Amino acid sequence: MNVNLTALIVDAADLEGESSFWHRLLGGSIARTATHHFLRIDGFPVIAIQHAPDHVPPQWPDGASQQMHFDLTTDDVATADRRVLDAGGRRLRPTEDIDVATEKGAGVYASPAGHPFCVRSA
Repeated sequence: MNVNLTALIVDAADLEGESSFWHRLLGGSIARTATHHFLRIDGFPVIAIQHAPDHVPPQWPDGASQQMHFDLTTDDVATADRRVLDAGGRRLRPTEDIDVATEKGAGVYASPAGHPFCVRSA
C-alpha cells in the first residue's frame, strides 16, 4: 500500500493575500476558484489555500497549539529573510536566531494569515 501527498491545505480568511504570499515566496502557478486557490510548485503536488472566513491567526508562540507548519531550506538565509518580509510575512523570532556570518540557523516566520513556518540553512 502506498500513501501519497496530494495537497497541503491552509486556511485563510483572505484567499488572495495568503496565496499571493506563498506564490511570491515560492514561485509556481496559481489556479483560482471561489473557495480555493491552488499553488502548484515543481516538485510538490499542491498547496491549497482554503477560504475560511472565520479563520483567526494563531497567537504563536504564547502556547497556542500549532497544527502543522512548512519547513523551507535555502542556501542564502539573509536573502531569504528579506524575501519573506518583502512578500508580506513577519518574523516570529528575532533575526539573531540566524548567524549572518555563517548564514546558518533557522528563522521562524508567519504568513499573512498567521501560519508559522521555518526557513533553515540547507
